[in-house]
Amino acid sequence: MRRWLIGGAAVLVLLLLAVAGGRFTVSTATSTPSLEQLITARGLTPDQVRAALQTYVPPGKYDEYLMFSSGGQSGQVLVFGMPSMRLLRVIGVFSPESWQGYGFSRETEEILREQAQAREALTWGDTHHPAISETNAEYDGQFLFINDKANARIAVIDLRDFSTKQIVRNPNAASNHGAVVSPNTDYILEGTQYAAPFPFRHVPLTQENYNQFYRGLATFWKFDRAKGRIDPGKSFQIELPPYWQDLADFGKFESDGWVYMNSFNTERAIGGTLAKQPAMEIGASARDMDYLHIINYKKAADLIAQGKGATVNGIRVLSLKDAVANGVLYFAPEPKSPHGNDIAPRGDYIVVGGKLDPNVTIYSHRKVQQAIKDKAFSGTDPYGVPILAFDKVVEAQVKIGLGPLHTQFDDKGNAYTSLFLDSAVAKWTLGAPYKKAGEAWKLVDKLPVQYNIGHLAAVTGDTAKPGGKYLVALNKWSVDQYSNVGPLFPQNFQLIDISGDKMVLLSNTPIGLAEPHLA
Repeated sequence: MRRWLIGGAAVLVLLLLAVAGGRFTVSTATSTPSLEQLITARGLTPDQVRAALQTYVPPGKYDEYLMFSSGGQSGQVLVFGMPSMRLLRVIGVFSPESWQGYGFSRETEEILREQAQAREALTWGDTHHPAISETNAEYDGQFLFINDKANARIAVIDLRDFSTKQIVRNPNAASNHGAVVSPNTDYILEGTQYAAPFPFRHVPLTQENYNQFYRGLATFWKFDRAKGRIDPGKSFQIELPPYWQDLADFGKFESDGWVYMNSFNTERAIGGTLAKQPAMEIGASARDMDYLHIINYKKAADLIAQGKGATVNGIRVLSLKDAVANGVLYFAPEPKSPHGNDIAPRGDYIVVGGKLDPNVTIYSHRKVQQAIKDKAFSGTDPYGVPILAFDKVVEAQVKIGLGPLHTQFDDKGNAYTSLFLDSAVAKWTLGAPYKKAGEAWKLVDKLPVQYNIGHLAAVTGDTAKPGGKYLVALNKWSVDQYSNVGPLFPQNFQLIDISGDKMVLLSNTPIGLAEPHLA
């Protein structure tokens, strides 16, 4: 086999000739079928042969990249090689891992005890959004952070030995959704997924109680890079209205110092079909717009350093009132039920995917700043947060398909957005300075995936220097892609070549242990 891999390009030509019906035959002392016979017997097409060569990594050779994926309800982190998509490691994080002894030794059991905040160690979690440490908005490969959505925890993984070093639990939240890092990893941001009583305690769920006592939070965990640990004593939170804060992204370069965070259920629906109230899904989708949260987190940090805020359950909290009064928090309308919130490589555009809107909506950070300066507000929300006028902050909208969620970027000025309902990846172009006017803000390609894609991950696709080349679709369903192994089908990771004008599907990888989210 090794003699066939001496020159990749030459071999590809020979293989394609073989598939096309050429007379090329090769055999070795240990292989009976010729190469042509093998290809014919497998029923492979030229494109499939090309994909096999693109993804094959010979024994003893290494992959070009590592991909860190959330492990979903396994509570762990999965490490894949790319392009082979071989599973190289399962990192024990929020659940014991017997092969490594994680959670069984005294040291690792203490990590699971969340710094003695709990009497007993939690032995399960739901990991969603890993984040690699950054320097100047580029991956530096030193640390990995991952959230536990079910239990409002954040873990620190040291990538020198791929092991979990610290778990911190949010003292004022019931859940979280995501972990993102600032451009130099000064902070890890944790947003609450679901509003909870603040301070955290039991409050009966009625509409009046919800509106008055429930709140969301943006938690900025201070990271000490020298120690490789989160420092809760230097961390802080910003109190937010009881909307359901979703994914967030730190600004970079021209938007440095700012955070953009999605929210949904700005209706403040609490369900209650037994009481003849609208079902949660209906109530939380009644309005055409939700609120994009625009947060000046550096100003918030300065206010905390000056003594503003109060200590609540051991962490400093800037109140909603103080955040509004000091120009820390603004809203902008965004298409309802948004999920993805991704900032372009230069920090100039913010891309939002509204699950119930066929468009991606692109906001301009410069327009946002100008609107704040001009006080171009369309009103305030029930808690007094100023709402920027939609037409003053939006740069463009691109119609790409049904169920847009998350967006990644390449090195050629293109964006890639997952389409949950269409089961597809949409490729579209950014505006200036990434593309010329005639090429800007256009849908240029669409690739079906199998099936119901959630997140997607491109090579360094959320940093200041995207790598292009490969993208992975993290699909929720596989259905007919693999042999029947019971009623519960594996998740399906699909590797896609994005180096050319058209996206090309290269391989499938089954994930049969949980529901991974972001990678």
